[in-house]
Amino acid sequence: MTRPEAKNALNSEMTQGLADIMAEYRQDPEVRCVILTGAEGYFCVGGDVKGMAAGGEKRTVEQKAADLRRRMEAVRNLHEMEKPTIAAVEGAAAGAGLGLALACDFRICSDSAKITSAFAKVGLSGDYGGSFLASQILGVAKAREFWMLSPVISGKEAERMGLMTRAVDPGTALEEAIQLGEQLAEGPTLTYGRMKRNFRLIERGATMGELLDSEALNHALSTETADHKEAAQAFVEKRAPAFTGS
Repeated sequence: MTRPEAKNALNSEMTQGLADIMAEYRQDPEVRCVILTGAEGYFCVGGDVKGMAAGGEKRTVEQKAADLRRRMEAVRNLHEMEKPTIAAVEGAAAGAGLGLALACDFRICSDSAKITSAFAKVGLSGDYGGSFLASQILGVAKAREFWMLSPVISGKEAERMGLMTRAVDPGTALEEAIQLGEQLAEGPTLTYGRMKRNFRLIERGATMGELLDSEALNHALSTETADHKEAAQAFVEKRAPAFTGS
């Protein structure tokens, strides 16, 4: 995300670009891990409030909602793509920026990053899936508190709460994310995708029986992959497996 002059606030071009590129990455078999970050020391401060204040083309509520929903597909594709996703957070992750970070499987942030929902402070109810994703991590009651009171917390505190996966020294979040990304990109990509299918069922409130059905199918499918066969052979030969993502 590259609008450093606005701390990478999301305007219409950025939101459409994110929606397009995440849809592309979701389908591209050559992509085995996705890292999302922001330019020049900021992740994303959310929507472009200055642009909102300036106004623009007059549209109905229905038109606004339809346009926003289409652009928010970036979050769904980040969360649901069957390959690992990582957010590298420096500076601030606020509002929609926080939603984008929470949509990733892993969130590496600076100790000093500023994490906040931000919406209440600008009179908005929230978008980009943040309320759903925060509820999965914090529970609904704590997520409601975080959204309505909108505290600004540090990256270290966000790690303690579970909103962030790992807090690291300032200026090193992207480096740490790349190291993790390389590790994941060298792993069994199809298997990671099937793990994510199981977790999505849990998010949807699946029963134990439904989850066991899903686990049985995805586990059986995984046994047919080249990566599983390579790992089994490597185990016998007492060496590290060389996964190809197939």
